[in-house]
Amino acid sequence: MGELPADRFDVAIVGAGLAGLTAALKLRDDGLSVCVLEEAEDVGGRLQTEERAGFLLDRGFQVFLTSYPEPRQWLDFPKLQLMRFVPGALVRKDGQFHRFADPWRRPSALWSLLRSPVGTFADKLKIARMRRRVCRSTTEALYETPDHTTIQALRGQGLSESIIESFFRPFLGGVFLDHELTTSSRLCDFVFRHFALGDATLPSQGMQAIPRQLADKLSPEQLHLATPVGRLTDEGVMLADGRRVESRITLVATNAVSAQAMLPKCDFEKRQRSVACLYFAADRPPVEEPILILNGEGRGPVNNMCVPSQVAPTYAPPGSSLISVTVLATSSKHLVSLEREVRDQLKLWFGGDVLRWEHLKTDWIPEALPRQAAPALTPVVKPPQVSDRVFVCGDHRHTASIQGAMESGRLAAQAITQKLRISVAS
Repeated sequence: MGELPADRFDVAIVGAGLAGLTAALKLRDDGLSVCVLEEAEDVGGRLQTEERAGFLLDRGFQVFLTSYPEPRQWLDFPKLQLMRFVPGALVRKDGQFHRFADPWRRPSALWSLLRSPVGTFADKLKIARMRRRVCRSTTEALYETPDHTTIQALRGQGLSESIIESFFRPFLGGVFLDHELTTSSRLCDFVFRHFALGDATLPSQGMQAIPRQLADKLSPEQLHLATPVGRLTDEGVMLADGRRVESRITLVATNAVSAQAMLPKCDFEKRQRSVACLYFAADRPPVEEPILILNGEGRGPVNNMCVPSQVAPTYAPPGSSLISVTVLATSSKHLVSLEREVRDQLKLWFGGDVLRWEHLKTDWIPEALPRQAAPALTPVVKPPQVSDRVFVCGDHRHTASIQGAMESGRLAAQAITQKLRISVAS
């Protein structure tokens, strides 16, 4: 970080993830001076992409849903070159792969869905009713519904244990990083709605292209990387190197664990979901389609997997394929044997070629997502102001999603602008 161009800013923002960057853009557009302070050497928070030997390795398997409304206000979708997954999934069940298609976005898949042994005909009718309910509602109305765990909500819809175990547990478990499905049913409705209304995609240059596009709109004087904050002060923040940044308002845009460390008197939900993501390189893809693969058998470490290079060819060098495997409910102590266990399982799925895959990396992410279990998600959208001069934003204050992070940042910025304008007027 170079010399700060001003002695005092309207707002100092701690953290350059999606929430902090969105807030900075909104505050700047409102005519306020901002200073974003990020301890890492790049932007993005949990959205990171590593380039390795021509492969793009996102930190943990993530997708971008085109139906999210908040990103449309801030992002240039064509510039991201969003590459789409096939709607639906391949479900591993009873030793075979079965297609579970989305006939609403791909009508030609209706017959395939009806014939699929994943779930009964009655299950498929109930899923259609679920889809109609969440799509006809507003997001705000879904946030006000009675809160249950996701597993309680699915059973309350009358879905069979077979469809829950073979499809919903690996699918929603992979989204929430929650194999037990204790996540709030409000978040379940939110996710189900956006998967129904839009496409799951990958930016051609990796998921970190999203925060980088936001950061490109800020000037070097507004964004300072490799600048860790030591603590908050009455006048703003003190950096780890002892320098001070003065501001009228401080916005903490970190995850809940870091926010709690800076604001010990606040009570944030500090428990986080963990995940392991394994990346392999292969001469040829195990499946040709750009589609999500779910473990519907409930055995083995693999929860879900895909071939990102079949979705976005830029994820792998020419002549190679990139395979991404997600493992839930593990720990750092388990990592030593995890690669072998994953290979053993996938060998049963795809044959001996799996043993020749090159292991590129295993990402163990202990703070991958905020834990948003029922009924802790009440209210869903939490107020950003926590003291007279301190505000907080992030997906732990909203829904654990790209939409939640960006909307939380924008709402916090609006609240700050209103407060400062009232202060000037008075």
